[in-house]
Amino acid sequence: MSLIGDAFKDLRAIRTLPRVTISLLASQAAGNEPFFDQMVRRFFREATSRHPKFPLIKSLQYGVALFQLPDRPEDYAKVIEASARRNINKAQRLGYTFARIDYNERRQEIAAIIRSTAVRQGPMPDDMMTGEFGPIADPPSKSATHDYIYVGICHGAELRAYAACMIAGELFAITDVYGHHAYQADGIVPLLFVETVKYARTHHPQARYCMYDKYFGASQSLRRFKKKFGFLPHKVQWLLD
Repeated sequence: MSLIGDAFKDLRAIRTLPRVTISLLASQAAGNEPFFDQMVRRFFREATSRHPKFPLIKSLQYGVALFQLPDRPEDYAKVIEASARRNINKAQRLGYTFARIDYNERRQEIAAIIRSTAVRQGPMPDDMMTGEFGPIADPPSKSATHDYIYVGICHGAELRAYAACMIAGELFAITDVYGHHAYQADGIVPLLFVETVKYARTHHPQARYCMYDKYFGASQSLRRFKKKFGFLPHKVQWLLD
């Protein structure tokens, strides 16, 4: 289908999108480090700002790729497609494991993962392919309600895939996902997704929705990938609270 045809199809789909309301529970960040209050308010401003191409709507209003987190961690595996489950089983047979990671301790490995291929959904930005990955200074969170975490898939002691995740009240947002290109066929990214969702359900019980950016505007291959893991387009009303 042409780009114009895709656009018209998306416009028709907008009228029937499922609608959800997500509260960022900003008031509950008051006792946490100031970083997390700023994080939540910055996200809210960006999500409710005018869309750069369509100024009549908000930036994260239509076509947000998300699903409602299941009641039990193990239930997510029932939602994803069979091909993803096969990849997950393969990764587990090969001995891959999941853990929360420290970005600063792993940043050289993270740089190697990101730079393992120059093309992903498109050419990688030059600034991500060269130079040093500097340390971050994010403070540890005092609450499960608001946090910014890094998780990864390891083979032995070696990190081979990682994700960055923002927890903001009812939202668990996967903001970055990268797998080492040489090991993609092992199923490392599917395992990372399912284990990250399990982690969200276990460690952040107030979170209601898992988000992975936008559905509309993504390439057809990325849409298929998101759909495989349950991330479907929604209309979202954001509450700062």
